[in-house]
Amino acid sequence: MNSPQLPQTRGRVLSSSEINKSPAGSGGDLESSLIQIYHHHHHNSLKLRDQAEKAKKDAIKKAGRVSDLLVEAVNGGVQESFINEKRIEAEIRALASTIARFMKQTDQWLAASHAINTSVKEIGDFENWMKSMDFDCKSINAAIRNIYQQ
Repeated sequence: MNSPQLPQTRGRVLSSSEINKSPAGSGGDLESSLIQIYHHHHHNSLKLRDQAEKAKKDAIKKAGRVSDLLVEAVNGGVQESFINEKRIEAEIRALASTIARFMKQTDQWLAASHAINTSVKEIGDFENWMKSMDFDCKSINAAIRNIYQQ
């Protein structure tokens, strides 16, 4: 804290013996009155400076407190958002796991239905083969009967 320099007086201060020697009304009273006014002014300015310094320190403390309260208010919202973000991320991971499990199950169902479809086709092919074999056997049987009857 820098204190301003006091202005220096141009004249010299008279001692009390010199004041007593000077004739009445010659200005000794004036000089002492001016010195007294100067000291009073200096005292008042020091007092005012101290009050201003105290007010400044108090304002800085209050501004710091307001700043802290604002930061707490903002951080409260940010913290709540952060917590919500973490919950959402956890839900996303859980849903991704569930989706992967359902995809695997769907692939298994598709494979099973494809296998059933292939089996049904093979049964149909077997049935056609059996009909073809039955027809061929009947044709051979008919041919053998014709040969035997002749």
